[in-house]
Amino acid sequence: QVQLVESGGGLVQPGGSLRLSCVVSGSSFSINTMGWYRRAPGKQRELVARITILGNTHYADSVKDRFTISRDNRKKAVYLQMNSLKPADTADYYCNAEVSIRGGNWYDYWGQGTQITVSS
Repeated sequence: QVQLVESGGGLVQPGGSLRLSCVVSGSSFSINTMGWYRRAPGKQRELVARITILGNTHYADSVKDRFTISRDNRKKAVYLQMNSLKPADTADYYCNAEVSIRGGNWYDYWGQGTQITVSS
């Protein structure tokens, strides 16, 4: 069984910073691309950032130059450093990982979500 556990959400003032972490646990699995998604109230889930196993990154236009995604393959973890936060960044943030168990097919796994509220 593979599980993704996120941490680091909370309440922050506009212009502030937060760092999200996500650790993948389980046994006999491999991880490919990892990423962060978010769902704001009343909106659909959207990609925030993703990072391949080689470290190639992609960001949503709305977070470029403010957010940085990184990963530690040894720790099976992915991180999202968020700077210059805006009220529009308020959302539930979800960790995502493309996982293969025992060399089988690749499937998307999701964390439980962590809430971020940007407000003064």
